[in-house]
Amino acid sequence: MPDKLTIHVIEDDDSMRESLVGLLSGLEFDVHGYPSATDYLAQGAFVEPGCIVSDVRMPEMDGIALCRKLREKHCTLPLILMTAHADVSMAVEAMKAGAVDFLEKPFDAQALLQAVQLASTRRFNRRTGDDQSAEAARQLQQLTAREKEVLANLVAGESNKSAAIKLGLSPRTVEFHRAHLMEKLGVKALPDLVRLWLAAHPER
Repeated sequence: MPDKLTIHVIEDDDSMRESLVGLLSGLEFDVHGYPSATDYLAQGAFVEPGCIVSDVRMPEMDGIALCRKLREKHCTLPLILMTAHADVSMAVEAMKAGAVDFLEKPFDAQALLQAVQLASTRRFNRRTGDDQSAEAARQLQQLTAREKEVLANLVAGESNKSAAIKLGLSPRTVEFHRAHLMEKLGVKALPDLVRLWLAAHPER
């Protein structure tokens, strides 16, 4: 990986932004803070190697809208979104827009460091879309028909309860299938599960 990463922190809460900038600077990254997505875009700060860490809920332009705008500008910097209320629907929307990861507030320094390192690693080790799609599809073939149904409903934004009603199961059974399929796929977090599904279904 190239030497020093430049990290752009976009957060409208002044104290939170200052805290994140201070934390990441202490980890020897080159860090820049911005009070809004529009301020960041106005600076044209697309320096590589690096990544963007942005809040989801912000005035003027939220984190998901920022993802779309960066894609329009052909910016390849990986973007990590921070949110206090992550759910499957938001994760799907954000990752379709181009985000690479979610951090759920509150998080500790180690979680932030790991997310930044993983994001930058993904940036420099990208495979082609066809390769990613084929590998993801192969992984999903491990699942039973019922597990695939549960996964499809969850990625569509259904809660365990609503997925259970649609599939004629109990919420507890849906929870069991969800835990088992995540174990089979070797994923521990929601963003990884959503990323795998989207890679296997690039047309959706």
